[in-house]
Order: sequence, then structure tokens, then C-alpha cells
Amino acid sequence: MTRDLTQGSPMKLIFGFSVSTLFGLLFQQMYNMVDTMIVGKLLGAQALASVGATGSVSFLVVGFCCGVCSGFSIPVAQQMGAGDREKMRRFVANAAYLSAGFALVMTVATCLLCRRILLAMHTPEDVLEDSFRYIFVIFLGIPVTFLYNILAGVIRALGDSRTPVLFLALSSILNIVLDVTFILACRMGVAGAAVATVLSQGVSGALCLLFVYVKFPVLHISRAERRPDARLCRELLAMGVPMGLQYSITAVGSVILQSAVNRLGSLCVAAVTAGSKVTQLLACPFDAMGSAMATYCGQNAGAGKLDRLGRGVRDCSLMGLVYSLAALALMLLLAPVCAMWFIDPAETQVELLTAYAARFIRVNAAFFFPLALVNIVRFSIQGMGFPPFAILAGVMEMLARTLMGRFLVPKLGFGAACFASPVAWLAADAFLIPACAWCIARLRRRLGRPHPAPGMRLRRLHG
Repeated sequence: MTRDLTQGSPMKLIFGFSVSTLFGLLFQQMYNMVDTMIVGKLLGAQALASVGATGSVSFLVVGFCCGVCSGFSIPVAQQMGAGDREKMRRFVANAAYLSAGFALVMTVATCLLCRRILLAMHTPEDVLEDSFRYIFVIFLGIPVTFLYNILAGVIRALGDSRTPVLFLALSSILNIVLDVTFILACRMGVAGAAVATVLSQGVSGALCLLFVYVKFPVLHISRAERRPDARLCRELLAMGVPMGLQYSITAVGSVILQSAVNRLGSLCVAAVTAGSKVTQLLACPFDAMGSAMATYCGQNAGAGKLDRLGRGVRDCSLMGLVYSLAALALMLLLAPVCAMWFIDPAETQVELLTAYAARFIRVNAAFFFPLALVNIVRFSIQGMGFPPFAILAGVMEMLARTLMGRFLVPKLGFGAACFASPVAWLAADAFLIPACAWCIARLRRRLGRPHPAPGMRLRRLHG
């Protein structure tokens, strides 16, 4: 069930891994998209705005969870590349302990603070209560977010990007059924959509756990390997926390930007919500490419095959360029149609709402290639073992969104909100591209030769 990414054509390997991961990301996007579509169509624009008003704070918290889990999987991928199965299992065990601790602390903290956060973000009064009900349930589901993401990360680190997709497909279908049940039959409103999301992700996490136990003998951990190890925990935290902070630091700028949009009124909030959902769906291939590059670079760095790193980044960037141009062409034609997925045609301001959402989609689509590079290069750097650079890239994005939210959105209105993310992507790329070249050169200097002896690879890499 494992896949070796250290041999063969980088383009073919990355493409194959990305496609498998893409389907999983598409199904994962369906969780939020189905919630938003059903809420917008069945409960109206005000309910749609209430879900959208929580988007940035949800990204702040849930993004940190996903980033931490992605970081925890990198040492697993590196040990897979180095061929040290025992140490790989010890990393998996200690990653599980750390994930449980993070889940407990974050669930308690976010549930206690979520109302204050919404008030601080100037959430419109007409959507405040529904926003609170929705995000509170999402935060209660943080443990299942950790469960799925740490297990899916470990499975992907071993080269299997397909299996998590199958479980997400099943749970996405379940999510649709539960959405309709809780919103229509049980009349739970926006809280019902959140409950459906949490329960569905819990199912996918449980299926991943069962699959790992049954199908991955290489991950059957002995009693000695289950022992907590402070040194391994430090290594995991050194990878996971920077990746989590990367998402959270980026999300701080999104929170500030969301606060500025909130002040424009619920119509603009609903338009940004609809436009963002379409943009996030279209951006799934970039996330898949990033996930593939993290595993690809992790395995090749662990194996000491540094000549494959630059080739992989270039090949994946070419894939990102081709897709970006295709997506832009599609949205120039179909942006209004896509926006209507989330908007009730009976809304009194449906034409204005659709026009705003379509404008948001087209502006973001025009800058998809910079977004592709953000994901490809950043995750490549993380896979090579340089997670602090992810934080610095996140700082660049945060500063850009903060400046747009604090100064330009209040003065220029909705138009400035459309350009906020593209400006952030360009700022991150200005740092990441030269940083990637430096990281590859740094690895070459550390290893001293392109293909070190197996026993020395990771010791020199992290030494």
C-alpha cells in the first residue's frame, strides 16, 4: 500500500499523487460547500452571511489543526524515504499523543472564546446568533478534525493518497443526507449544517483508523515503540507547529479582512461567502499539488536524492500554470452561474448579489498561478525540512491582507476586498521562490554529496 516517490519521472509521480489527493480535497470541500449551498438555498441570504461571517475564524483554528497534522506527517515521510521503519512507527505513536493533547486544549479554548471573537470581528447583529451556533458546533468537532487529518497525513506519507479519498467520498454523501435531515426535517437551522459536518468527518476519521489497523502491518506499533519520546516529540513539534502557525498567521490577516468586509453589510458578506466557496473549490488542485510536493520532497530529502527536488518543483509548477489558465478561462464565462449555486433566486437583491460574487471569483481566478506557486513552493520547503520558512511566508500573507483590510477596504469598498487575497499570494511568492532555491542549496551543503550513505542521510539532514 506504500508508494516510493524517490524513483521514476517526477512529473508522473507528482501528477499521479496529486490526482488521488485532489479527489479527497474535492470531497473535503464538499463538506463546507454543501453546508453553504443548502443554507443559502433553504434558509436565505441572511443565513448564508451567518455561515460566511465565521469563515476566517474557522480557517484560523481548523487550519492550524490541519497544518499541525501535515507537519507531523513529514518526519514519517522522511523515515519512509530513509527506510527506517521502526523510527517511523515511533514518530506515528508520538504524533498521536501530541494530536490528542492539541485537540483537547484547542476545543476547550475555542468554545469558551468563540462569541467574544465574533463580537470583536464586528459580525453584523442580524447574523450574530446564527454565526455563534454554527461555529460553536464546528469547534466542538476539533477532535474529529485531528483524528482524520493525522491519519490521512500518515497514510499519504507512506505513499497512499487514494484511500483517504474513498472515505471522504462516503462521508461527503453522508454529509449531504445529514444536512437535509437536520435543516429540513429537524429544523435545526445553521447549527444542523455544522452538526452534519462534524459527524461526517468523524465517520471518515474512524474509517481511516480501521483501515490503518487492518491494511498497514508496517504501522503495527509494538509496546516499546509506543513509549512517549521527548526527543521525537520535539522533532514533531518543530515540524508541526510552524506549519500550523503558517495557517493561523495567514488567517489572522483573513480575520482582519473579514472584519472589514463585515462592516460593508450582510450583502457583501454573502457575496464574498459565495465567491470564496467557488474559489476554494477551484483551488483544490493547488492544495493537492502542495500535498504531493510535501511527500515527494520529504521522501527524496530523506533518501538524499537532492537532484530530484528542483526537478519536482519545476514540473509541478508547470502543471499549476496549465491548470490556472484553464480555470481562468472557465470563470470568465461561468462565474455568475457558479455564484448562483449558493444564492436563492428569490432573493430581493439577487442580481446585485450575483454580480458581486462573480466579480470576486474572476479577480481571484486571474491570480491563480501565484496561488499555485504559494502551495507548491511552500509545501516543497516544508517537505525538505525547513518549516520556519512557512511561518515567514504566512507573515507576508498576513501583512498584505491586514493592510488591505485596515486601509483599502474601508476606503474603496468591495473592489478592494476582491484583490486582498491576490495581493497576499504575490507577497508570499516574493519570499518563497528565492527561499526554495536557498533550501535546496543548503541541503546540498549539509549532505556534502548528492547521494550520502543511507545511515548518514537524516543525521546530516537535521544535524
